[in-house]
Amino acid sequence: MSSLFNDESPTLEPIAEGAILLRGFALADAPQILEELKKISEHAPPRHMITPGGHSMSVAMTNCGTSGWTTDRRGYRYATIDPETNRPWPPMPNIFSELAVRAAEAAGYRNFDPDSCLINFYEPKSKMSLHQDKNEQDYSQPIVSVSLGLPATFLFGGMERSSPTRKIRLEHGDVAVWGGISRLVYHGIAPLKPGNHPEAGSWRINLTFRKSL
Repeated sequence: MSSLFNDESPTLEPIAEGAILLRGFALADAPQILEELKKISEHAPPRHMITPGGHSMSVAMTNCGTSGWTTDRRGYRYATIDPETNRPWPPMPNIFSELAVRAAEAAGYRNFDPDSCLINFYEPKSKMSLHQDKNEQDYSQPIVSVSLGLPATFLFGGMERSSPTRKIRLEHGDVAVWGGISRLVYHGIAPLKPGNHPEAGSWRINLTFRKSL
């Protein structure tokens, strides 16, 4: 790692107390990240997981790292073994973990130690309903979310599902970080609009880094 930031200091946009948007923070690393994602997807193919209520998620997902987030009729949880392949999740590439740590530091969170990266593949009309990230064991660690590909509308709410949400446009290379008082806020992604990105085609790809165990 040559410096805290790649080429220049990022544009920091406060979202809420404890939540920061780093515009373009991942741009320099994006091409290599996309190459690594191809390898990860070959080892642990993205899939539409089933929620405890029996619904198929509109977003296809996979994981890399020591543990991966998964859901089925039994509930939401982290697992060290991919339930579809019965193999460990692919290791987290160094470029992933280094980017996540740098982004956390830039947002004011030192000593971030991500052991899980959730990888969501959005196609047009897919979305992520409002939810809290609360399956982790240590809420003192932040969430680091990297956006690649098509732009999306990030919905950032409050501590109740019914709280008003702020709509934030996320572009290719943007990184959102939230923790502290905002660690358990409800958040989601509005239905993705069709488009074509020169590097990611018709997809939006989201990498969410967490300390899960």
